[in-house]
Amino acid sequence: MQIKEIGKLPSDHADNGFYGQDIISVSQFNRGNLDYIFGVAHEMRVLVERFGSADLLQGKILANLFYEPSTRTSSSFMAAMLRLGGQVIPINNVQYSSVTKGESLPDTVRTLESYADVIVLRHPEVGAATTAARYAKKPVINAGDGIGEHPTQALLDHFTILEELGKVDGLKVAMVGDLKYGRTVHSLTKLLVNYDVEFVFVSPDILRMPEDVLDVVRGSGRRFSVQEDAHGVIEDADVLYVTRVQKERFSDMAEYDRMKDQYVVDEELMARAKERMIVMHPLPRVNEISYAVDTDPRAAYFRQMRNGMYIRMALLAAVLGKA
Repeated sequence: MQIKEIGKLPSDHADNGFYGQDIISVSQFNRGNLDYIFGVAHEMRVLVERFGSADLLQGKILANLFYEPSTRTSSSFMAAMLRLGGQVIPINNVQYSSVTKGESLPDTVRTLESYADVIVLRHPEVGAATTAARYAKKPVINAGDGIGEHPTQALLDHFTILEELGKVDGLKVAMVGDLKYGRTVHSLTKLLVNYDVEFVFVSPDILRMPEDVLDVVRGSGRRFSVQEDAHGVIEDADVLYVTRVQKERFSDMAEYDRMKDQYVVDEELMARAKERMIVMHPLPRVNEISYAVDTDPRAAYFRQMRNGMYIRMALLAAVLGKA
């Protein structure tokens, strides 16, 4: 059994390269198909702003299978499908499903694809989406697998940078906070190495970016530095990408308490930032961005959140052959 790869499935819909394919990892994307999906996402944004919805996916069904709690990713996939005229089977709390009876992931996805045209999966185990895709004949979209990848978040983050700043090449991107467990920064970094970007990774040593991600940056030839002081990068950053310290990834709560407030973006810090830059966050936030920053026009995180719906509309339309 092989994972269905972008551009590898012969069909009369395959001209977009996405039809019938799984979206598992950012490694599936290059500048060409990124340009395509961002173009479709922009069209989806215009569609929603002008008309609210369309019937592009009428008759199609999405199975939303979430083994972990989620607000934004789950609801944005549901909203994306509904705005395109499709329907959703929501399984957002597996304790009420046959998983509690011991049903395996392969059997669960094979059950759901009997009813649905595409499956969105969030799972606490790294590699779960790959496993699901091996067994499913219908497209599987990875909505986050443990501390591994979160490709659709990386796509919406990248799309946000492009929409906000008009370009990606030549930017300095500072990632701040929990870089060890933050799957969003892992995926975004691997995506942005396709562009001429300089990275600054800011975290306590215990939460530094994993070496396998740094190896990807090294292999790309992109410049990067590893630091512990956010104050030293704010003046030059074009993008300040902030992540929360993820309590659910810690077994030692005392260690979590020591780490959780290491970095806080407040008005004092923002006073030193460029006039043209953006602050991003995958949300939810805890204490790492002051609410006073929300009114700053450079605070892009709620616009970033809405962009998630447009990206997911684009992906659903593309893998179902309707983009």
